[in-house]
Amino acid sequence: MSGIKQNANIKKIVVLVILVLAAAAFYLLTKVNMKYFDYAMKLRVPKLLVMMTTAFCIGSASIVFQSIINNTIVTPCLLGMNSLYALIHTAVVFVFGSASLLARNANLAFAVDLVLMGAAATLIYSYLFKKTKHNVLYVLLAGTVLSTFFTSVQTTLTRVMDPNEYDSLLASLVASFSNINSGILIFSLVLMAAVIVVLRKELALLNVITLGKDQAVNLGVDYDRTIRRLLLGVTLFIAIATAMVGPISFLGLIIANLSRQLFKTYRHSYLIAGSALIGMVILVAGQMVVEQVFAYSVPISVFITVGGGIYFLYLLLNNRRA
Repeated sequence: MSGIKQNANIKKIVVLVILVLAAAAFYLLTKVNMKYFDYAMKLRVPKLLVMMTTAFCIGSASIVFQSIINNTIVTPCLLGMNSLYALIHTAVVFVFGSASLLARNANLAFAVDLVLMGAAATLIYSYLFKKTKHNVLYVLLAGTVLSTFFTSVQTTLTRVMDPNEYDSLLASLVASFSNINSGILIFSLVLMAAVIVVLRKELALLNVITLGKDQAVNLGVDYDRTIRRLLLGVTLFIAIATAMVGPISFLGLIIANLSRQLFKTYRHSYLIAGSALIGMVILVAGQMVVEQVFAYSVPISVFITVGGGIYFLYLLLNNRRA
């Protein structure tokens, strides 16, 4: 019976891969003047790769985070990374101005985002794990408090900021796949690969960890160390995705739960692959609609936020009935 279920899941993965390839082909080739084909590809291929990288980061991080917390209606944005990203960009514009090198140079801004978010996550959550004796729920609560704190400071800065500076800041606080440079993408892929290699042993233990702490410890898992390393990996993946395109709060909730509903398995290899592939389809198709139908007038994050909010209410009502 498990063999039949496994074959069915493999077929679902194949179907999702085909959908991703189809969405990518449509995005690359829709309304392309063959006379300017090379120029069009130079613009669209980097965007496509960024969308796929973002979907993989958010999809895999969301599945791992939900398994750690043992709750399917939470997302890694509860750790405060989105709020920290908004605070960093607001502080840069407030202190140095929108014309400064930090604000204008994409590579430098990305490096600052990644270093500050990664360092903050590592220091804060390592300390919290130690002080709370590796209690994940306390860490989650602290992340929610930190998120509120970061948002409050960011709001205060925007209130006293020059209106012209605030106008220039707004664009960086909304998720966007425009004006991506390939240097950022390559660095992100290298960093992602490094995180996966470093955490490969912990990722292999995810199926055991979902059984609960007592069962995992009885099976020989160093539970506290594994959870701590996985959570830091989650924050780094979210930091990469957020630093690349900006905050997309509800995407992780949508794609992680769609993957769990589609595959109905405890095997994280299927869940992570499914979540990443569903995210790629949503982002690529959504960006195509933004570009071809709305002519860039509405960012993709608006559709994801509205759809994610409705889906979140659906999950809450479903869980309540269950």
